[in-house]
Amino acid sequence: MVYRSNELSFYSNPTVMTRISLLFSCIALLVVSCGQPKNSKFDIAVSFDESVSTKNKDGRLLLMLSNDDSKEPRFQINDGLNTQLIFGMNVEAMAPGQPITFDESIFGYPYPSLDNVPPGEYHAQALLHVYETFDLSTGHTVKLPMDNGEGQHWNTSPGNLYSKPFKVTIGDNGLENVSIVMDQEIPPIPEPEDTEWIKHIKIKSEKLSEFYGRDMYLGAHVLLPKGFDEHPEAKYPLMVFHGHFPSDFGGFRTTPPDPNLEPEYSARFDLEGYNIIQQQEAYDFYQRWNEPDFPRFLIIEIQHPTPYYDDSYAVNSASQGPYGDAITYELIPEIEKQFRGMGEGWSRFLYGGSTGGWEALAVQVKYPEEYNGCFAACPDPIDFRAYCLTNIYEDENAYYYDSAHKKLEVPSHRNYLGDIQSTLRQGNHLELVLGDKSRSGQQWDIWEATYSPQGDDGYPVRIWDKMTGDIDHEVAEYWKENYDLRHILERDWDKLGPQLKGKIHIYCGDMDNYYLNNAVYLMEDFLESTTEPYYDGEILYGDRAEHCWNGDPDQPNAISRLRYNSMYVPKIMKRIAESAPQGADLTSWRYQ
Repeated sequence: MVYRSNELSFYSNPTVMTRISLLFSCIALLVVSCGQPKNSKFDIAVSFDESVSTKNKDGRLLLMLSNDDSKEPRFQINDGLNTQLIFGMNVEAMAPGQPITFDESIFGYPYPSLDNVPPGEYHAQALLHVYETFDLSTGHTVKLPMDNGEGQHWNTSPGNLYSKPFKVTIGDNGLENVSIVMDQEIPPIPEPEDTEWIKHIKIKSEKLSEFYGRDMYLGAHVLLPKGFDEHPEAKYPLMVFHGHFPSDFGGFRTTPPDPNLEPEYSARFDLEGYNIIQQQEAYDFYQRWNEPDFPRFLIIEIQHPTPYYDDSYAVNSASQGPYGDAITYELIPEIEKQFRGMGEGWSRFLYGGSTGGWEALAVQVKYPEEYNGCFAACPDPIDFRAYCLTNIYEDENAYYYDSAHKKLEVPSHRNYLGDIQSTLRQGNHLELVLGDKSRSGQQWDIWEATYSPQGDDGYPVRIWDKMTGDIDHEVAEYWKENYDLRHILERDWDKLGPQLKGKIHIYCGDMDNYYLNNAVYLMEDFLESTTEPYYDGEILYGDRAEHCWNGDPDQPNAISRLRYNSMYVPKIMKRIAESAPQGADLTSWRYQ
């Protein structure tokens, strides 16, 4: 380009032209000798139509392929043996009609590249998981998927754009010149309606709104006791049922099972007609709720999804904000005010399973005097020396066992016989496809979003390299000091012990699908060693019981998991009798 002003004389010089000819000849020979650059075998253009949005979009663009036409590909992505294929990338300011290309360079699961996909017929579908911009009080600006009433699920979140599936054929030469247009938008979800028994509450959280730089809300479904309206003088104890995002209050039904209901088979429990069993159990609970001898409580299920998951884990977090304080000091007092709760720590109880089990125990530990007992079933890891099968403090890699000569992957899911369905690496790679920076909305990422410090970019710092599994032990130490519940109890028992005596109850199957029993064993070792005071609680194990055994020795998981709202009541009543302060109201709520 520097010779353009003297083009004519330059190209007229025979010596120069000879040299140029020799140069191009050498370049040609070099290209031939090295081989032509490999052309892409895949060229799949994805766009969205103006009919669904005229605005530019940020988010995670997902391409799915499935050789199973029983349902849409977006509903067939998981970390089990029956998963279908997915590939993902970030997009910023994606405009209507603007094609974005998927080729072999885009990371996928379970095949890392489109180039690894076996030839055959597939149903193709694309989806855009939309991100919004948050200006956090920490000074960071981040792009995150806002919950839209669905409980933070990428494949059902209102406002996300998607295409209808259609058939494609992948040959030995790949798949070229395919266009996918997202011309569908997931519609809004209607709010649940109040009934005679179940009320719904939603409040703006000042604490969370300040953190996120926009209005943020907490909600709850409230089950009223029998005689609530007939006994205005009564004030009630509160039972807080923690767990995954509830669309409405579950397990309560005022009528017998639908006689026209088509029986459905549960593969998890190997039970035919499990849907009918669920309806019967819900109706049985309604009848029990109305019996003369049943204590009159308020029961709540909380809606507290975050941009990272279907619930917040109910504690304060560097990257997620002060959900613990918001729930304990904003939401629960408002519920107690509106529905005549006693509003005192001795009258509040926590319970739940899995995520809810960890939340029940963590909230009790973090707010020891605000609650009077927790019943934690199959809790997520409560000792990070057994972060499922990883010791984050001593292990160097989360995905592979330490070995000089053998590469063996760490499993992440088993059945009660020990058969493996997935590995830690596979599950984390699926999450990496669904979203980077802890934005997948899945299990490992929410633990990271909850427990990790906030990075310089405003997102959670990785506990390990998502691709390789190499553990960051500095992050592990942060986890230890702030969220390793066993460590916190042991470190602070002199202070916490007197506040928690008699309040900790933990239940877990000894064949938990996610190996959660290992952390419970370590917690038990510490709690049983306590003195001054002895913890004076309860830890029980279910023989050959899977996730999520919750302490009933007489019923299988399939049944006991449907009885959370009643099974701990006798123990709660015993705790009230032993611990209620002098002068406490023990009568107004015990009417028949």
